[in-house]
Amino acid sequence: MGLVLRLIVNAVALLAAAWIVPGIELSTARGQPTANEWLTLLLVALIFGLVNAIIRPVVVFLTFPITVLTLGLFIFVINALMLILTSWIAAGMALGFRVNGFVPALLGALIISVVSFIMNRILVDRAH
Repeated sequence: MGLVLRLIVNAVALLAAAWIVPGIELSTARGQPTANEWLTLLLVALIFGLVNAIIRPVVVFLTFPITVLTLGLFIFVINALMLILTSWIAAGMALGFRVNGFVPALLGALIISVVSFIMNRILVDRAH
């Protein structure tokens, strides 16, 4: 159940980023999401979760010296790159999710982090 909940949290966070950041596109994510968009969101959330579980730890490890020198701020760059990689994989799978550039990816990664944090706090507090 925890994985499904995490997948839904990621999907909602990605939707929030698509709504707020102009350079992040989810088919027609400006209105109420359709069933097809929710399926796309769940698939993109799955890709995003796999990228963050498999690739991100390796990148964080390899860039540890830069992260220390920047007092942790380089993690934001890594998060943006993981979102760009997710967009690239989604485009290869013909999913309707695109991130158009580094600045939208950086802003989107920040929004995804904040929304995920808030949703996890609410859901964890309710579970206990």
